[in-house]
Amino acid sequence: MLLKIPQILDTAGVARARELLAAAPWADGRSTAGRQAAQVKNNEQLQSGSPQHRDLQALVLQALEKHPLFFSATLPKRVLPPLFNRYAGEANAYGSHVDQAVRYLPGAGSGPQRVRTDISCTLFLSDPADYDGGELVIEHSFGEQRVKLAAGDLIVYPGNSVHRVEPVTRGERLASFFWIESMVRAEEQRRLLYEMDMSLMKLRGDLGETPELVRLTGAYHNLLRMWADT
Repeated sequence: MLLKIPQILDTAGVARARELLAAAPWADGRSTAGRQAAQVKNNEQLQSGSPQHRDLQALVLQALEKHPLFFSATLPKRVLPPLFNRYAGEANAYGSHVDQAVRYLPGAGSGPQRVRTDISCTLFLSDPADYDGGELVIEHSFGEQRVKLAAGDLIVYPGNSVHRVEPVTRGERLASFFWIESMVRAEEQRRLLYEMDMSLMKLRGDLGETPELVRLTGAYHNLLRMWADT
């Protein structure tokens, strides 16, 4: 499922993120790419462990926790800590690639935890009027989807998608990116649950909490109970 989620960060949140990014140390983005992706990756990435990086991660994660549409669309089991990148100047593009299927989350005591990357996410942090190019291009069964969103908006898409970032020819493109291991592994099941949840919310707003809606809500949760791996 490819879905835009608006205003993960509000205007104040975007301004705070941009303030932190302006003072942050940057490094070659290839340091976190897999073998295939490193051959086509040409951007900069915020250095992990810096104070700005920690503050930005907390800012994004807190915003995600408060957004009901994000939970409904992704049903997150684990969210990998957000990373941040910059496309500008000579470091301005990322060729076609597929994200690694498994990434590692540092663990306490028992070593790194393996996280399956069911869902890829890009949170746009630059106003699209401030740069040319830089579209996220996602390939799927109906062709290519070109994505360039307002600052604060998020795009979620299947982790197994071939995708790329077009060259930035003016200005700079700032974004956060991260991956999710969903409680519901199958994309088709996640889509059905999301569509059902959206319909339930609309009906509840229109009709109130009717007996029929109570039963339909029970059906949603029973499907989630059947499919979820927690």
